[in-house]
Amino acid sequence: MSWQGSRDRVKHQPLVYTLLTRENVFYFFTFFHFLSLSLPPSPSSVFLSNTMNAVVTALSLPISLCKSSNTSTRKDLKRALRVVAVFGEEGQLVPRKHAWGPLFDIEDPRSKAPQSRWKFLDVNQAMEVARYDIQYLDWRARQDVLTIMLLHEKVVEVLNPLAREYKSIGTLKKDLAELQDELAQAHRQAHISEARVSTALDKLAYMEALFNDRLLQDRNTTDMSEAPPSPSTSTQSLTAVKGKPTRKNWEVSGPVQPYNPQLKNFWYPVAFSTDLKDDTMIPIEVFEEPWVIFRGEDGKPGCVRNTCAHRACPLHLGSVNEGRIQCPYHGWEYRTDGKCEKMPSTRLLDVRIKALPCFEQEGMIWIWPGDEPPAAVIPSLLPPPGFQIHAEVVVEIPVEHGLLLDNLLDLAHAPFTHTSTFAKGWSVPSLVKFLTPNSGLQGSWDPYPIDMEFRPPCMVISTIGISKPGKLEGRNTKQCSTHLHQLHICLPSSRKKTRLLYRMSLDFAPFLKHVPFMQLVWRHFAEKVLNEDLRLVVGQQERMINGANVWNLPVPYDKLGVRYRLWRNAVEQGSKQLPFNKSV
Repeated sequence: MSWQGSRDRVKHQPLVYTLLTRENVFYFFTFFHFLSLSLPPSPSSVFLSNTMNAVVTALSLPISLCKSSNTSTRKDLKRALRVVAVFGEEGQLVPRKHAWGPLFDIEDPRSKAPQSRWKFLDVNQAMEVARYDIQYLDWRARQDVLTIMLLHEKVVEVLNPLAREYKSIGTLKKDLAELQDELAQAHRQAHISEARVSTALDKLAYMEALFNDRLLQDRNTTDMSEAPPSPSTSTQSLTAVKGKPTRKNWEVSGPVQPYNPQLKNFWYPVAFSTDLKDDTMIPIEVFEEPWVIFRGEDGKPGCVRNTCAHRACPLHLGSVNEGRIQCPYHGWEYRTDGKCEKMPSTRLLDVRIKALPCFEQEGMIWIWPGDEPPAAVIPSLLPPPGFQIHAEVVVEIPVEHGLLLDNLLDLAHAPFTHTSTFAKGWSVPSLVKFLTPNSGLQGSWDPYPIDMEFRPPCMVISTIGISKPGKLEGRNTKQCSTHLHQLHICLPSSRKKTRLLYRMSLDFAPFLKHVPFMQLVWRHFAEKVLNEDLRLVVGQQERMINGANVWNLPVPYDKLGVRYRLWRNAVEQGSKQLPFNKSV
């Protein structure tokens, strides 16, 4: 219902609509809005309207820690800036110009940003790039605030008592539910934006340290083309000699080298939500750095360095008190953002330990360990519709995560390796192929009814058509009536250790979820399958360290593993365009 259509009903009643950027203040405003509707024209009601206007103006100013949303556009700007309006004596809607206008009317700075990705920069160039980074984050934050304001405007319209007379309760509930989902997404994007800003500030602090140590001047003369070869965990093609077959070998040999920093610039799932209780913590190692995860006072997870700022004591040996992790040595307590809030027996100092961007989504805890601003979207790892999660298992594996991924992306070994578990009774086919698009990291196995995908940076997803344990049915998953869905997450802990997160889902037998101790049965089966692989992969790693090449003579069924190595090699070399990105 338009405001013009309800002119006669609200004549001589002052009306102020203002959108806030915080939920608690929004409900406060809605209450006073309804109060203003019930008051006749008087100095007190005018005062109420002016007070609301002043409060909203003051609360709309902090906008630097928000993330933009795809729903906010330049066209929305004009509508957002007309949210404050008053009905005059004739019932006409009189728009008011507000000081908010210049806050949102900012040009997108991306078109003017210097093109310097993957280049070594001098001091002036680095500072210019940093300046554009801050400008871009500020622009995105303003757009996100605008999005939240527009959504709040819609909520006000839905809650308007005049509009409620023309809508059923069911329609109002549906509208509010949809707006609630949109607001939740917008606020989630704002939290991600806050993490991006924090990362950008850390990056600036790091640049300042480099400048003080004159390291930027030393690196200015370095040519990227003279960089040393990529580490052994990456893949390097060997050019075929003229006149010889064009088959390429891949060199993966020698001691495992330190991880390339570019591999850290991804969202990594590190734990299942069910394992992280309010009063517990989970110590993890990621890229050879110690971290600890715990829940703050608001119930949201955080990830901080597992080292006390005082005497370097491991924090996970302590406890979690009221959303703060307490060091067991002298009782210093830290929040999820790394800020120290308690120092018993001494004066409180301004101390902070490093914290990583950390979010919870779809039953998993995610972190961003890289130096670049976090990606705005965290990928979904939920099983397909119709599946129910039956087991979640975490195991520490004494193998570099690349070798474990190589193993998981290879199914041709199953009839020879897993003869006492899931592949018991499988025949050895005359030919095994992996069918995949030319630009894909996913496909299906022939002749097995198994679909498989490598999901960057470290996930393997598979769906298996199965009728009963050890028996396959049909030549593809579509011909099967029941399926098992698997998610393997190979988190790189160190150069000789992987944190494996395994999730198993079924589209049949839902009653198994309620069978006592069934989780222990699934864990036993998963570890039994894993041990069959482990004795082989550990042997591979020992020989690789001594110089053996673990990727000699790739054959057709190695296709998915080769594509993973191509992708990883491109990441470690700093390629602007990663291969197979169309399917990711």
